[in-house]
Amino acid sequence: MEDGECIATEAPKAPVTKERKIGTDLEKYIAKPYVARALQAPDVGNPDGTKGYPDNGMTVLQQHVAFFDQNNDGVVYPWETFKGIRDLGFDPFSSFVITFVINAAFSYRTLPGWVPNPLLPIYIERIHRDKHGSDSATYDTEGRFMPVNLENMFTKYALTKPDNLSLKELWQMTEGNRAAFDYLGWMASKLEWLLLYYVAKDKQGFLSKEAVRGCFDGSLFKNISKMYKDSDRKSK
Repeated sequence: MEDGECIATEAPKAPVTKERKIGTDLEKYIAKPYVARALQAPDVGNPDGTKGYPDNGMTVLQQHVAFFDQNNDGVVYPWETFKGIRDLGFDPFSSFVITFVINAAFSYRTLPGWVPNPLLPIYIERIHRDKHGSDSATYDTEGRFMPVNLENMFTKYALTKPDNLSLKELWQMTEGNRAAFDYLGWMASKLEWLLLYYVAKDKQGFLSKEAVRGCFDGSLFKNISKMYKDSDRKSK
C-alpha cells in the first residue's frame, strides 16, 4: 500500500470532504510540508522557496509586507504604501483608497505602545499581530509559511484548471474559509484576494499557484513592479 492510501481524507457522512479534496503525497516533493517555514515559501514546484530571493532574516509574512517599506527602516507609512500600490499598477485614486484602508486597519496592533499614532505607521516587526480570521491559514499566527495549506487550497478549489483558480473558485475558497460570525475576517479576506486577483490574474482570467505563492513571500510584488517599470522605459 502506497504512503497516504491508508489515511482516510473523506468521510461518507461529510460530503464536503469529498468535494474539497486534499493532497496526500506532498512529502514526495516537499520535506515535512506540515512544518511551518519561517524564512521560505516552498511549494511542490519550488521546494526551496523563491530562488535568489533574500529573506533578510524576516518571516514570510514580514517579507510580504517589506515590499512597501520604501526606505527599509522596518516601518511602513501611508505614503510608502501608496507608492507600493501605484507600483503594482493601480491608479492614483484607487491607490489612495487602498492605502487608507490598509494603514488604518493594520497600524494600531503593530504599534510599540497603546497610544494611537495619527500617521498610521505599520511596524513590520509586529505584523503577525494583524493576522485575521477566515483566512487560508497559510501563514501561522507568528507569520511563518505553511506549505501544506497552500497546496490544500488548490487541491480543494482549483477544479477547472489544476494549480489555477478562476474568479468563481477564488470566491468559493474565501467562502469555504469563513469562520462563524467573523464578519471583519470575511471582508478582509475577500478584499485581499480580490486585489491579488486583479493584479496577478493571467489573460485567461486565472490566478496561478505560483502567483499566490509569490504574493505570500512578496516576490510577486517585486516582479510586477519591475514589469511596469520596464514597460515605462520602453514606452519612452
